[in-house]
Amino acid sequence: MKQILLIMLGLSLALYADFSKSGNIVADSSTGLQWQDDAIGSSMTWTSAIMHCENLSLDGHNDWRLPNLNELTSLVNDGRINPSIDTTVFENTASSFYWSSTTYVGYTSSAWRVNFYSGNQGYDSKTNSSYVRCVRAGQP
Repeated sequence: MKQILLIMLGLSLALYADFSKSGNIVADSSTGLQWQDDAIGSSMTWTSAIMHCENLSLDGHNDWRLPNLNELTSLVNDGRINPSIDTTVFENTASSFYWSSTTYVGYTSSAWRVNFYSGNQGYDSKTNSSYVRCVRAGQP
């Protein structure tokens, strides 16, 4: 039940997304979040993804983090596939899995991911590789 509520929250956030892009950052005025949109880069393990975001310095900001499942799901555009994201602002998206910071409760050595080919969510071992899109709180 909790998973269904989390997915519904993520989908409802996506319906109200209002994106704008400046430099390598996409801002969502509906959530106040700012998203990384620089080069796709390579996929990496979950632990490396967390470290990558915490060490990222992009367009003068260094307070990046790996998004949770709800935040990452809010980027899914259900009207698109391959990739399932607004490509008018997110120009650099692999049609593949992206890590969230959310650990899978039933198997703590796994974490949730979002597949930006189809928009579906799933979990995988934290030692496997997925792509990364970092997020920050943005401006109040």
